[in-house]
Parts: sequence; C-alpha cells; structure tokens
Amino acid sequence: MLKKYALLISVAYSLALVAMSLIKLDFSNMDVVVPSYSDKVFHFIAYALLVWLWFFAVYTRTNYSKLKTLIQVAIACAVFGTIIEVLQKEITNTRSFDLYDIAANALGVLTACLVLLIYNKTDVKY
Repeated sequence: MLKKYALLISVAYSLALVAMSLIKLDFSNMDVVVPSYSDKVFHFIAYALLVWLWFFAVYTRTNYSKLKTLIQVAIACAVFGTIIEVLQKEITNTRSFDLYDIAANALGVLTACLVLLIYNKTDVKY
C-alpha cells in the first residue's frame, strides 16, 4: 500500500522542504538553547530522507537498476538542495546562502545512497 503512495509522499515532502527552506523562521522568542550546528544536522537528515523517499518512488515505478536509480535521485536531490540555497539568497530577505548547508545536504544525500546500496544488495523490487 505504501508503494501506491510513494510518489505522492515524495512530492509532498519536497514541497514541504521548499516551504520550510524559504519561509521566515523566528526562534528569537524561544527559551530553548539550540546548538549552532543543529541547522546542519537538520539539512543532513532532511536530504537523507529526501533521497530515501524519491528512491522508493522512482525504483518501484521503473525498470531501472538500483544503482542507476540511486545515481539519478542523488543528482536530482543535490541539485534541488543547491537551488533552494540560491533561492534563499535571491528571493528572501530573512534567509541566506550557505555553502555549509549545501555540504550538509550533499553529505545526507551520499549517506542515504550508501545505506540504500548496502542495506539490500539484491536487486529485488520493493
């Protein structure tokens, strides 16, 4: 059943990621102390999850090999993250372009790819 909604879930998550990346987030009135690196952890997790969702959405709908699917999804997700960073600089006043965010995105993408490659070495459709 999850296979049936994989594409819808992937699109919805991607749109939510765009929205969260481009809206103004104001944490100034919160009493919680947030570590300075927490933003990078969020980027890492968000893009690892993005790869995982899109991998299953594409892999279950195509006859591509696991490796070909991972390469295509990884490139698309890395480009997506870079475009979001550029949009933060160009169309918002409250967000900024950060190369470390792009690095965290890329590390999340690569880690998810490695986990997906190692997790199931057989080429079985999910």
